[in-house]
Amino acid sequence: MSATISIESTVFAGGDEGYHSFRIPAVLSLGDDRVLAFCEGRLESPDDAGQIDLVVRTSDDGGRTWGPLRVVSSADGYTSGNPAPVVDPASGDIVLLSCRNIGDVKEREVTISASGRNTRTVHLQRSSDRGDTWSAPVDISEQAKPEGWGWYATGPGHGIALTDPRWAGRLVVPGNHSMVPTAEPDRELHTYGGAHSLISDDGGHTWRVGFVDRNDADEINANENMVAELADGRLHFNARNHEGTLATRGGPRVAAWSSDGGETLDAVYAPATGIVSPIIQGSLLRWRDRLLLSAPSDPDRRRLMMINSSVDDGRTWQQAWQVSDAMAGYSDLVAMPDGSVGLLYETGEKSSFAELRFVTFTLADEAEVPENADLGAAEVAS
Repeated sequence: MSATISIESTVFAGGDEGYHSFRIPAVLSLGDDRVLAFCEGRLESPDDAGQIDLVVRTSDDGGRTWGPLRVVSSADGYTSGNPAPVVDPASGDIVLLSCRNIGDVKEREVTISASGRNTRTVHLQRSSDRGDTWSAPVDISEQAKPEGWGWYATGPGHGIALTDPRWAGRLVVPGNHSMVPTAEPDRELHTYGGAHSLISDDGGHTWRVGFVDRNDADEINANENMVAELADGRLHFNARNHEGTLATRGGPRVAAWSSDGGETLDAVYAPATGIVSPIIQGSLLRWRDRLLLSAPSDPDRRRLMMINSSVDDGRTWQQAWQVSDAMAGYSDLVAMPDGSVGLLYETGEKSSFAELRFVTFTLADEAEVPENADLGAAEVAS
């Protein structure tokens, strides 16, 4: 396939506003020229621990230029992050889920012990003015995190509002978690993990856990989970296979489907066929007649951001277009109002932690592009 690029811009760069680096992107389009780019502003280093704020920049020209950095969630000495935004179609409010834990607590400590200072909590915020201002974070762990769960992650990346008449307006945010072990606390961390969905049927004011998938084996650990609604109303979930043994044998991603709006899975997660990637987060989007999935495509390290395409509801995948040959990391896809696709992703020449870039593009089969077509800023063939 080929891709016509319309916009390419740097949204966050390491060193901006005193932050060492910016990671873990999530992006929303509000259906016009306003785009919101969320991420973690990491003050001390690119590491996952330490003082980390959840920040946002807003564009009012479709992503060509960006406004000032604004802090959405911050607590002294805490890690605040894993942004998972979604627009409530009934009110137009932006609903934002995120997570928080004490900054010097390590992931293993949270995974195997959910008590005291090792607790990781789930938080809810809203904006009723298109992202200009935000409510204070409210801890919704009692709704969203069952007893006995340790590690917890919302997204990272956007959630969705369902359109199927059976569940129209339902908000679904994918996530993952760990079950705190009652025995064998020295097992590998990934054997405690699994994926889940969060569901709201009142516009994001209250939340509950939908399906809970847990694989008590070494092969699969569904982690950093994304979701898209298919044309027939089913949901497709696609997740990182974090340290599962299948990931070392060509299975870096796993997939599942739900036929009841995210309440349950039709079957447990299984390998996603045809995706070449390192073990890393990826983003999922339904676009026109297909699913798109963004992720780096070098199997050995984080580089070569790729757009993968599926025309059979996520059962099989093909590489569609290589976005860049630079280093590349986490990403998030968004449908733009002009019919193009937006991508916010980590990248840089020497490190994927250098900046977050935003690009909009339209995919087309080679035969669909006339010889004399106006291709805009650039055309890149895969």
